[in-house]
Amino acid sequence: MVAPRITRVYGAVNVGSFRISAMIAGLSETGEMVVLGSGHRAAQGVKRGYVTDMTAATYAIRDAVERAEKMANTSVQSVWIGCSGAGLASQVAQVEVDIGGRRIEPEDVEHLLVSARDVIQPDGRMVLHAQPAHYTLDGADGVADPKGLHAERLGVDIHVMLADGAPVRNITEAVQNAHLQVEAVVGSPIAAGYAVLTAEERELGVALVEYGGEVTNVSVYAAGMLLGLVTIPLGSGDITDAIASAFGIRRFQAERLKCVHGSAIASPADHREMIPVNAPGEETGGPAARHADDKNRIPRAELISVISTQLAAWVEEVNKALKGLGFTGQRGQLVVLTGGGAELAGLADFAQGALGKPVRLGKPQYLKGLAEAHATPGFSTLAGLVLYAAADPIDIRAIGPTYQPIVRYKGFGLVNRLYQAMREYF
Repeated sequence: MVAPRITRVYGAVNVGSFRISAMIAGLSETGEMVVLGSGHRAAQGVKRGYVTDMTAATYAIRDAVERAEKMANTSVQSVWIGCSGAGLASQVAQVEVDIGGRRIEPEDVEHLLVSARDVIQPDGRMVLHAQPAHYTLDGADGVADPKGLHAERLGVDIHVMLADGAPVRNITEAVQNAHLQVEAVVGSPIAAGYAVLTAEERELGVALVEYGGEVTNVSVYAAGMLLGLVTIPLGSGDITDAIASAFGIRRFQAERLKCVHGSAIASPADHREMIPVNAPGEETGGPAARHADDKNRIPRAELISVISTQLAAWVEEVNKALKGLGFTGQRGQLVVLTGGGAELAGLADFAQGALGKPVRLGKPQYLKGLAEAHATPGFSTLAGLVLYAAADPIDIRAIGPTYQPIVRYKGFGLVNRLYQAMREYF
């Protein structure tokens, strides 16, 4: 059987603190997104989502893209970039215009969206994207496309993603220095949401927790859009550091112990199991780890204890963020865990017990041909970037100048809008 023809190719780069990954995907004539190639490498020149060494970051980005190009047997000239640091923040603005009971024409929608640009208040920050989430007719929510309907008033909720300008410019420049054009910089909560959340979850209410290497983003979706975002400067790398400190070993050894033998949940057999600090074939010279036996093995129970102590502090911060975002009611209780840190064994069960809410792992969906090694929570943002690119959502900043009608402003501002939305949906 002949494979469907690829009509357009998309490239994506996710700049993480521990890993820089790239993906090339194609949109087939049947409407499927097909992964053509993907690659990743250890991050260099990046700390907690910020570029700290331009030369090293550029090299790592170019290397990751070349690996993806080699697998895909094609090259890309432009990419969409994922951003998890840079002081991300989220706002929601609502705008209404008078229609007078007549049929809504395409020009009315365009006028409304142009008017919405005036209510964006970045306060000196960079607007990554400003997109219409859904429309309202005479106060009724959840209208996907108002054209052809009648109404006295037409409104729109605009989701605005903000970031600090300098860090975003640094990421953009690092990609450009790798001889790539930048299509857009996309906030990781938006990209990951495309990859791991269903439309129904975004409508009913869901919290998305991206557990990265050095940063955790906690975002809340409801009514089909992202309503709020909190960034926590903690990641799975802090667990690695705690293990290295507790046992007096090197970070790469601590990372291996965490990934191979670590778990968020203790078992009765842990105290009887001794695990080797050194990997098979690794040189055994040097000082032994603390609490190790004569074969440089440590009790698994002690490793689990260090991990669970760090996770308890992390979950406490996540819980504070969820409460601050109003995610406390009876509706929309689901929490979705994604990001590289979410791959720790037992984490979903640990978080579910600590948060008192149902928790599931979020893995990339809606992509054909994704390598098994990349069909994991750690690649959710990367997968979401190509889905975002293919969806080509409207950005009100790209709409051309036109006549602006009289506008009635309602409830702009993150605090007021969040309070109103959370009270309604949660």
